Amino acid sequence: MKNHKFKILGLVAVVIFSLTSCEEDTFDMNRGEGVVPSITNLDPAVFSEAVGTYIAFDLDAKDYTGDLVVLASVDGDKSRTPVKTISSVPANVVVTLEEVAQAKGMSVNDFEVGSIFNFEVQTTVGGKTYRSPASFNAPLACEYLPENVSGTYIASSAGWGVNGPITIEADPDDMFKLYVTGLVTIDGMVEDQGPLVMTVNPGNFHVTAPRTVLGTFFYGFDNVAYQGSGVLDTCTGVYTMTFTITVDQGSFGSYAFTFTPN
Repeated sequence: MKNHKFKILGLVAVVIFSLTSCEEDTFDMNRGEGVVPSITNLDPAVFSEAVGTYIAFDLDAKDYTGDLVVLASVDGDKSRTPVKTISSVPANVVVTLEEVAQAKGMSVNDFEVGSIFNFEVQTTVGGKTYRSPASFNAPLACEYLPENVSGTYIASSAGWGVNGPITIEADPDDMFKLYVTGLVTIDGMVEDQGPLVMTVNPGNFHVTAPRTVLGTFFYGFDNVAYQGSGVLDTCTGVYTMTFTITVDQGSFGSYAFTFTPN
């Protein structure tokens, strides 16, 4: 693909319920009119630069027996280009970036990292064509590469009052599992347990970190532990996280952290 013009977080594709302007022979559904399809289980929810990248979701429409047409627009252009027709539901729908490009008479190389693809579903009831208010956005993110999201990092948290070097290492057998060391060390204590395990969801680049004890002793307290979640920007390698920090005696609360490649 082209050189990156934008840097984005690996965003979750969020289902958005909205009404749009009318077009000739096509109507936006009003309450009690037509049929409203349901879009669920977005996984994966983002495109990436990887060859063959795709999004997938479950599509259903109660008591509807006609065709459902998946429409795509890019960066708010409201072009609503048909990219796929679904003849029966429920169905698991897979839409590749290549399919979107072909439908629009383009190449996948014409899309820039940071582009947002909006998908809607069109139905036909009583001879009238309707666009459903159920829709979702899928961003185009950079490809997930372990070497771009691991190595020596700087962990900073204004709220917790730390700023220093940590190490993030990718599991050799599971590139979406990452091991973090140094969070207690930059706090001035000995990190004799851990490491903290972070797991990246390949469908949306969200990050989860189950509670892990990282240090036995922590300024008069016992067994300091981190637990958190956040999101990974696959373009820059930056992690934007929130961690709850606890000890056996209680909790210090939750704090925002940023992990930035050094």
